[in-house]
Amino acid sequence: VRLIESGGGAVQAGSSLRLSCAASIRPRTVSIYAMGWFRQALGKEREFVAFIRWISGTTSYADSVKGRFTISRNDAENMVYLQMNNLKDEDTAVYFCAASVEYGVVGTTPSEWSQWGQGTQVTVSS
Repeated sequence: VRLIESGGGAVQAGSSLRLSCAASIRPRTVSIYAMGWFRQALGKEREFVAFIRWISGTTSYADSVKGRFTISRNDAENMVYLQMNNLKDEDTAVYFCAASVEYGVVGTTPSEWSQWGQGTQVTVSS
């Protein structure tokens, strides 16, 4: 599975951004169980942001982004999105898209995810 993120940028605090992640699945026998977003600020460990289970659409969010970020998917196009509203300085990080292709394997730690994109930078300034 190849994951390509887009939509990052530099914005003012209080602004919104929408990140996109396109999944290219090879071989086509592989199925996505879940897709998620993690982020890594400079000098810090990669941390969980949100994930969505592909078939059920159920979601999970980190407490730090609940009520501000929304994860969604377009399963016909193998796309996942992260709508980020009311951005704060502390949201500044490289945002990574992740995918789980093993049924039932999903969680909030990076080690539970097997597929990763290259990341897109989000910079929020006040």
